Amino acid sequence: MSQLITPIGYERLLGIRQTEQGIKLIKEFFQQNLSTELRLRRVTAPLFVLQGLGINDDLNGVERAVTFPIKDLNDAHAEVVHSLAKWKRLTLAEYQIEPGYGIYTDMNAIRADEELDNLHSLYVDQWDWEAVITREQRNMTTLKNVVERIYAAIRRTEYLTCETYPQIKPFLPDRITFIHSEELLKMYPDKTPKEREDAICEKYGAVFIIGIGGKLSNGEKHDGRAPDYDDWTTEGDNGLKGLNGDILIWYPVLGRSFELSSMGIRVDKESLLRQLKIEGQEEREKLYFHQKLLNDELPLSIGGGIGQSRLCMVLLHKAHIGEIQASIWPDDMRQACKEMGMPLI
Repeated sequence: MSQLITPIGYERLLGIRQTEQGIKLIKEFFQQNLSTELRLRRVTAPLFVLQGLGINDDLNGVERAVTFPIKDLNDAHAEVVHSLAKWKRLTLAEYQIEPGYGIYTDMNAIRADEELDNLHSLYVDQWDWEAVITREQRNMTTLKNVVERIYAAIRRTEYLTCETYPQIKPFLPDRITFIHSEELLKMYPDKTPKEREDAICEKYGAVFIIGIGGKLSNGEKHDGRAPDYDDWTTEGDNGLKGLNGDILIWYPVLGRSFELSSMGIRVDKESLLRQLKIEGQEEREKLYFHQKLLNDELPLSIGGGIGQSRLCMVLLHKAHIGEIQASIWPDDMRQACKEMGMPLI
């Protein structure tokens, strides 16, 4: 069985009917708040894109996309999206979105190589969002401001959820703490990246870890990130590199850190070329998306994804993401969860 956290004394606070109502409440309220905070308009998104254009998100660069031939296009292959990190930027250009405004969408994806556990599913649903910024806004101040706005929307949604279901008690801290992955390494040099995340999240409650994708002083990455969407090589605060990061919280139900969002300021021409070279992927410069960016046909932007099922899981105090969404799970995991009082949908 894949890794399964078994919380001692877990008790469902909401039954199936209330859970479904709570999911609806959270999704409708949060996306409206997100749209208002960041001035985003909703757009319709694809479930799949053509293979070979460089549009699909490569995540860590090793995950396989689900593919299928299209009969009416001479069996050209399509890929089910991993996320819409690059597609959104093309859409900003197509819709001619002005600086200070952006788009968001309901993204549904299949990640066949995901290791299934309490937080990870084959099915991924998130609010994918992207906003146009100016050259002067490609800095840490902009990044932190957007993170704080997103976190404020999360806390407002937590307040509404607890008001609606009094048996659920709020636990998120008032503020989110910022720390660079290099600073985190120096704080906990003997821990793994995951152990560092657990330690810092338990200490502060909500954290934005800056600088995901590049190698740290120990020669290792905090976590992987594809080289062609987030900017993880441009210098930010205190000479440390990276204009991207992850929003994580300490989740008491599972006693561990919990990632809610991956986001960042996107690559410009210079950082794209630099990061492709670092990763030895210069051949990607010839792809459709990359040519658009290199030819100044795409706007500068900031964007990210916020897990829908994950946010609902946290705010409804669930122990497994399968209590929120319908997916496929190993039979032994499904049985174990049922015996522990957290039946999977």
